[in-house]
Amino acid sequence: MDWDKLRIFHAVADAGSLTHAGDSLHLSQSAVSRQIRALEESLNTILFHRHARGLILTEQGELLFDATAAMTKRLDAASARIRDSEEEVFGQLRVTTTIGFGSLWLAPRLSRLYDRYPDLNVDLMLEERVLDLPMREADVAIRMKEPSQADLIRKKLMSIRMRLYASPSYLERNGRPTRMEEISSHRIICQNADSAQVSAGHTLVREIFNHDVTHSLMVNNYFGVLQAVINDLGIGVLPDYLVTDFPQLEQVIPDFESSDVPVFLAYPEELRHSKRIEAFRDFVTEEVIAYRRAKRDADD
Repeated sequence: MDWDKLRIFHAVADAGSLTHAGDSLHLSQSAVSRQIRALEESLNTILFHRHARGLILTEQGELLFDATAAMTKRLDAASARIRDSEEEVFGQLRVTTTIGFGSLWLAPRLSRLYDRYPDLNVDLMLEERVLDLPMREADVAIRMKEPSQADLIRKKLMSIRMRLYASPSYLERNGRPTRMEEISSHRIICQNADSAQVSAGHTLVREIFNHDVTHSLMVNNYFGVLQAVINDLGIGVLPDYLVTDFPQLEQVIPDFESSDVPVFLAYPEELRHSKRIEAFRDFVTEEVIAYRRAKRDADD
């Protein structure tokens, strides 16, 4: 099959519109339409249902789109490897991690990466879903568990724990619990035990609510939990990587905490020699070393 026609088909299927696909390809709508008709004739099938609100793939169109999507990802990977053979660090780097870690730890530190590599553009993809790195849904990931795929290069960055924190003003008004039997008189701020989170956090939340907690605020990410805690709403379940950037947090019941949660950086084997990956890996490693040093100083 003609790759130009497949490329145009993929753009139309992705945009759902001849006009929008033409704009992205710098072709007229009529030129795009001719290429789609020629592809349908060569395959002797209909690839799109046409209607007033746009184009919808037929069953045969879905099959072809799956194939062109896989081809596009492989071409993107090859293109990235070719670009990364240069000495300069530039272009787009897609980084995926959790909402909490990405918004509260990683994003505030990215200015130092941009200072070093002004031509690097980071696409920070924050979600709890684990993206497929070998299929190029992202270039590099920071995950709260060791990746299971064999074709990934992985590096353990650090371990974190979930702990209880509150603002000093909240504790002055409501008292400082010293043991879990006293926690029931306080509002607990946390993620719902059934929401997407690390298993250690899930276990800790369930254990807290075994102590007859009657007042709570549930938030579906740690950024929201943090905002509630620093605004004096109660005692929050938060990761301890926050303590260096939010020194106003006061730990409550220090001997009550989760088990260790390992934090790994991972990227596909095929990007082993990527200058962008190397630059990001080294930057994160340096930031983790600085974080560990600051955390030790705060604990002393």
